[in-house]
Amino acid sequence: MRIDVFTIFPSLVDGFCSESLLGRARTGALLDLRVHDIRSHTTDAHRTVDDAPFGGGAGMVMRPEPIAASIRAAQPPRPLLVLSPGGKRFDQAMAKSLAASGGFSLLCARYEGVDHRVVQHLCDGEVSLGDFVLGGGEVAACAIIEAVVRLVPGVMGNHESATNESFEDSLLEAPHFTRPADFEGAEVPEVLRGGDHARIARWRHAQALHRTMRARPDLIEHRGGLSSEEKRLLEEFPAVPYPESSL
Repeated sequence: MRIDVFTIFPSLVDGFCSESLLGRARTGALLDLRVHDIRSHTTDAHRTVDDAPFGGGAGMVMRPEPIAASIRAAQPPRPLLVLSPGGKRFDQAMAKSLAASGGFSLLCARYEGVDHRVVQHLCDGEVSLGDFVLGGGEVAACAIIEAVVRLVPGVMGNHESATNESFEDSLLEAPHFTRPADFEGAEVPEVLRGGDHARIARWRHAQALHRTMRARPDLIEHRGGLSSEEKRLLEEFPAVPYPESSL
């Protein structure tokens, strides 16, 4: 998979994407990540990429010329998406779609954003990481790249790791336990130590339902509610405890 990123802070993206899973994917030639420094296409001595907005107002806006020159020089894979709070919210379904696309590109906005003519004429859409504001698109770009690349065949050692986790079938993932079986008086649930894999699978599905109903009831509503079998699972397996959030 080829992914191009356009930014004025290339080391932020390149450094993050050189570690762990993404680093191994790049070393193994499963990920062709190309990070482009927009400043390299400026024409003044100060390498200026921003200017005051027409009409006045606070902040600065990224100029269209260096962005356009950078995009045209790179000939990036499409779609080319601008990281923006006003974009379509990124989710697991979008991650799957991008993973199947073979390649895509991201433009990291800074300041008050990019000149809208870039969005209109050079890009294919906008994408947002969520309903909050960051100082720039680099952190969001790294999150999107990791979410997508881990779905590319061969990147993860165990294919089931990508299919048995949160947001598959619109459910959060069941809680996990490892050794020791008793940690400071808190024991691993008996069902996970019994060796009955069919019962373990039912328990995990029940816990995924409990967790989703508690933390993200909107996901349950989105999938059309609970089936009669799922209701029986909830009765068969009580929810494991979670701390009460103060937020």
